[in-house]
Amino acid sequence: MLPGFLAAVLVIAIAPGPDMAYIVAVAADRGRRAGVVSAAGMALGMAVHVTAAALGLAALVSSASWALDVIRLAGAGYLGWLAVDTLRSARRAGLTARTPPASRRILRRAVLTNLANPKIILFFAAFLPSFVRPGHGPVTGQLLTLGLLFLLVGLAVDSVIGLAAGRLAATLAPGGAAATVVSVGAGVVFGGLAAVLLADVLAG
Repeated sequence: MLPGFLAAVLVIAIAPGPDMAYIVAVAADRGRRAGVVSAAGMALGMAVHVTAAALGLAALVSSASWALDVIRLAGAGYLGWLAVDTLRSARRAGLTARTPPASRRILRRAVLTNLANPKIILFFAAFLPSFVRPGHGPVTGQLLTLGLLFLLVGLAVDSVIGLAAGRLAATLAPGGAAATVVSVGAGVVFGGLAAVLLADVLAG
């Protein structure tokens, strides 16, 4: 059971998604350290989702469509602000005049970005229970254990992706045209993620 679960988790972690797009954008714009810190932030947000699913909050959220809409709108607003802030910084002074945000700020942004996607809670509510086995301990404990494994695999994959994307920033001349393009690209990614969340609300 465990090998099958880990294999499934690895495939899911490697598959491109909003979290990966965010990490790549931050790492390419701010460097390898920022990419790894963002991966850690995503993992912290994931811990909240795992706990919520294990405690049964996912069923409560999924039954209240307005709650999902509120979370999505808040997430879209936050990512939209992040997109505007990044694009303004790129246009104003390029990378030379910008002071990279502190690791704590980058971590907080990543956590908020992950928490802004309520579909993760619903995914865990649907995915994790299929690997729970009767007679192997309390269900809540099994769900938390499976969720922790999911989180660790995701953190490892996201960290590697953050490091790889951050290498791009290290090869670019600060303030150069290529670096500005990367920064603009990051802003566009944030804006695209905001648009996806907003579209979900309108489609619902």
